[in-house]
Amino acid sequence: MKKLTNLYVMIFFLSCSALVQAQDQDTTTADFADRSPLYDYSENNLNSTDSIPGFQTKEDKLMITGTVFESDGVTPAKDVILYISQPDEHGDYELKKENDKRYVVHRAWVKTDVDGRYTFYTFIPGNNTRFRELKHIHPIIKESGKPEYELNAFLFDNDPFLSKHCRKRLEKKGIDSILVLEKKEDMYITTKNIVLESVATAYTN
Repeated sequence: MKKLTNLYVMIFFLSCSALVQAQDQDTTTADFADRSPLYDYSENNLNSTDSIPGFQTKEDKLMITGTVFESDGVTPAKDVILYISQPDEHGDYELKKENDKRYVVHRAWVKTDVDGRYTFYTFIPGNNTRFRELKHIHPIIKESGKPEYELNAFLFDNDPFLSKHCRKRLEKKGIDSILVLEKKEDMYITTKNIVLESVATAYTN
């Protein structure tokens, strides 16, 4: 029973952790080592498509695409920055260091186009079998003029550790973050639409 409880805690640490704490300072100019990794842009001009480092060499290639909508769930949200980071195919985080700041190697950034569309080319992360961690990808989102906040971790429908009971718990909490994959030629494809939180909701979750 204790092991089962610990598993639930871990699942909801990854999947249900939400999300934001308002920051009084401008995080784009905050100390490099302390600011959110979302601001560590890999290029000056972001566009609606980006690839995780090493994407071409990975066996289980994955394309995540979708539309970001305003909080009404209907209006496409343009110029929204979406950042993802993830473990490798073995479930481990590959880390590097720059200017005394450690960062996850497998990460990418996009900015939605005029239709709110975005696309990531990445790979399916592995399970960390030592801790029975779910396969997961961490997303952070940033609207213009508003603080960034984390979304629920993207999980995977074909994950052997994602039990029926876990799925029911996620559904009961209204968490819709499980990616359903379709194989097309040498790549898995999934669609993940995102509805932006209102500021009030983001601060209270």
